[in-house]
Amino acid sequence: MGKGTGSFGKRRNKTHTLCVRCGRRSFHLKKNRCSACAYPAARKRTYNWSVKGLSHFHTYTRIPNNLRHVPRRFKTNFRESTEVAPRKKEVAASS
Repeated sequence: MGKGTGSFGKRRNKTHTLCVRCGRRSFHLKKNRCSACAYPAARKRTYNWSVKGLSHFHTYTRIPNNLRHVPRRFKTNFRESTEVAPRKKEVAASS
């Protein structure tokens, strides 16, 4: 198998998800570490070789609170203030 179309069909598992600190899709699910900001480490991951151009473009910004839960809320069609249906089937009471 080459590097083309056939090998792209095998890409179906997510390795990275959104990081709660930087908001990028860089949090490795198995390593439990963000490849962009090194969360949950206390010190933010930065390297001088990664800085290109003006320094104020690369200031650290956290993901806004109103956008942090959007991927999770999307799964439930942005449902709000409704009763969640129980997951387990109720066992019929024997009499």
